[in-house]
Parts: sequence; C-alpha cells; structure tokens
Amino acid sequence: MAMSAGNDDGEPMMEMNTTPLIDVMLVLLIMFIITIPIQTHAVKVDLPVNSNNTTPPPIDPQKNKITIDPQGVVAWNGSPVDQATLRQYLDRTAGMEPEPELHFQPDAQARYEEVDRILAVVRRSAVTKLGFIGNEQYRNDF
Repeated sequence: MAMSAGNDDGEPMMEMNTTPLIDVMLVLLIMFIITIPIQTHAVKVDLPVNSNNTTPPPIDPQKNKITIDPQGVVAWNGSPVDQATLRQYLDRTAGMEPEPELHFQPDAQARYEEVDRILAVVRRSAVTKLGFIGNEQYRNDF
C-alpha cells in the first residue's frame, strides 16, 4: 500500500486513514470466527448384531476350574474364554451365595506371562476361594 506524505505546497492530505478501520474489521472477524459453533461430524455406522445364540458355559455352584494349556488358551470349565469373559464369570461367581470354589490349573508348559496375567484377573475380581490344583505332579521336581 503506497503512502504519500502530502505535497510540499502545504495542502492538507485528502486521503482517509484506513489503518484503524482495518484493525476494527480484523477484531470483528476474529470475534465472528470464535463465536461460530463448531461443526460436529457424525458418522453413522451400522454395527453387526451378534447372531451367535450359543449359551456361555454354566457356572457351577460348587466349583469352577480355570485351565491354561501350553499354547496359552485359557479355559473356563473346559470351554475357551477370553480375559473379558473370564472376568465376567469371576464377578458372577463372587456374587453367588455361597461362593463356589475356583480351581486354577495351568499346564506345566504354559508361559509364565499368561499364568501371571490370568492370576492378576482373578486377583482383581472379588473371588475369595481360590485353590491351585495339579501341583502334586511337580513334587519330585524339587
């Protein structure tokens, strides 16, 4: 933007000073941008419905057994389960009256990390009756 300092003949400048006008317009533009509501983008997704009608393995009111095989597959009363399902079963058994016994039997070849992870899930649940079974097979190892 060119700016003239006026003529040397002493006449006043006839041009309007637009700098304050531009400053006010920028402030108004910033205020307008701030007050515009944020656009929310919603993506509607049709989630699949579980058509699997299999019933979970029943929780025995007397005793339940958690086993871990050498490949690291965790089973509840003989049926393979994941950690979330195992936690649900443990929470349900802890709420039963009287609380059923929980037998824990990892395979000798099972990885320690998997056994430790499952024991942590059992500990975080409210189960109070936990027993390790199958340890008699190791009595001659020590």
